[in-house]
Amino acid sequence: MSVTNMPDFIPGLELSRRFYTEAVRPLLKETAPGIPHSAARLGSGSEVLGFDTPRSADHEWGPRLQLFLRRRDVSRHAGRIRHVLAEHLPKTFHGYPTNFAPPGDPGDPGDPGDPGDPGDPGDPGVRVMRATDGPVHHRVEVTHLSAWFTGVLGFDPSGGVTPADWLATPTQLLAEVTGGAVFHDGLGQLAPLRTALSWYPHDLWLHVLACQWQRISQEEAFVGRCGEVGDELGSAVVAARLVRDLMRLCLLMDRRYPPYGKWLGSAFARTPWGPRLTPDLTAALAATDWRTREEHLAQAYETVAGLHNQLGLTDRVDPATRPYHSRPFRVLRADRFAEALTARIGDSALRELPPVGSVDQFLDSADVLGRPERTRAVSRAVRQPGSQ
Repeated sequence: MSVTNMPDFIPGLELSRRFYTEAVRPLLKETAPGIPHSAARLGSGSEVLGFDTPRSADHEWGPRLQLFLRRRDVSRHAGRIRHVLAEHLPKTFHGYPTNFAPPGDPGDPGDPGDPGDPGDPGDPGVRVMRATDGPVHHRVEVTHLSAWFTGVLGFDPSGGVTPADWLATPTQLLAEVTGGAVFHDGLGQLAPLRTALSWYPHDLWLHVLACQWQRISQEEAFVGRCGEVGDELGSAVVAARLVRDLMRLCLLMDRRYPPYGKWLGSAFARTPWGPRLTPDLTAALAATDWRTREEHLAQAYETVAGLHNQLGLTDRVDPATRPYHSRPFRVLRADRFAEALTARIGDSALRELPPVGSVDQFLDSADVLGRPERTRAVSRAVRQPGSQ
């Protein structure tokens, strides 16, 4: 189904909410009466973060949700629920197909209840909405909370969240499990788990903020140094990296998990400081000479430094930019903010960690960040004794 022949756009979370209320829940009452469940739309997808548009409907978007059962009820009832939904869900809902199939595959959608169902955890296949005359290959994922959270995050938060868990989890994934919407929490467990993951504990927040300032300190002088030797392209690349780091820093300061690159600018624009900082950040990116680039970055540095002081997390740190030692490059010396934050961390174990922060503060590979087992392995390796 192409974007051009879609019905009037309904934001994905609202579509999924209606789908649960009007189509899925009535079938559950008939099929599994008395079995408690929770229903939500969480996980991957632009609609979970509130950024979907009609363009989003071309893949992995549509009437879909998660149904969470008690662990013992999954083995007893999940197969039957999937089968009933496949046979009795409407073929379309508010004009959108409820059937999902691989892109370009007009054939048999397969058995909606088999282990390869895209609603089952671990299925990597991309699916698109497509009309069908047979059983609906739906995207109603029937699972239990521990399995779902472990599949997405790499750990089960119902057993508590350790510092290692927090730091090994990309902020994109934390945004996905705390975003979206819960339509019904009959188990009484989903809302508390999301609350527990809603933001870092205070000392961990100070740690990731300090690490973000540290990142900025490592490259802020390079905009001028590259330009001084005639490397305007290199200077522009460094400036773009610094702009990205400042945007992520502002999101962390606003207690929002920074999303991955596609939605970083959209999320940043929603912070209280986005409109104020965007002109200087945009001008820094558009500049064709390093001095202009440096001037706009310096303005942005001082603005963000002032915002840090407003948070009151540390004693006041001078927000003025200054020369880089004896070199004529205008910098903030962002390491001063990192040191001030680290000094306020009460947990001595956190103070002794390498100053790299969460895994996506030092790693930038989608092939790693999208696989919890890989992010956890990398995070462990970086924090092993002797790795500093």
